Amino acid sequence: MEATVTFRLMNLEDIDEVLVIEHASFATPWSREAFYNEIMNNHFAQYIVMVENEKVIGYCGMWLVMDEAHVTNIAVLPEYRGRKLGELLLIKVKETAKELGAIRMTLEVRVSNVIAQSLYIKHRFTKGGIRKNYYTDNQEDAIVMWVNLYEN
Repeated sequence: MEATVTFRLMNLEDIDEVLVIEHASFATPWSREAFYNEIMNNHFAQYIVMVENEKVIGYCGMWLVMDEAHVTNIAVLPEYRGRKLGELLLIKVKETAKELGAIRMTLEVRVSNVIAQSLYIKHRFTKGGIRKNYYTDNQEDAIVMWVNLYEN
């Protein structure tokens, strides 16, 4: 039996749990201060957490500027991966972006992260270009991907 996940806006009390996910997921994780500033000071930022049994198991951040949503980060705890929870989170974030007036969404993904790329392609993101040496840990390139939120 699978527990039901819920979604809500991230708050300051979530930062510790989000940092666990961040450190388990990224070679150059964001700091506590970065998340604090996103929540408290960045009026473009929206962060959503995915919760199962009162535990934050995933999160996604985006910046909404005019009619575009830019995904800053999206991650699920490693022990919860492979259950299509990242896909549920992506769907929720796309819905939230539309509710907030976004028409298009963009993100960057490592050229080596084919699992994430296939998820984005499944959700109608298309490759729009390459950002050379985008990732500071190893100078890996990023693929810029876009989706029109109003296409089927």
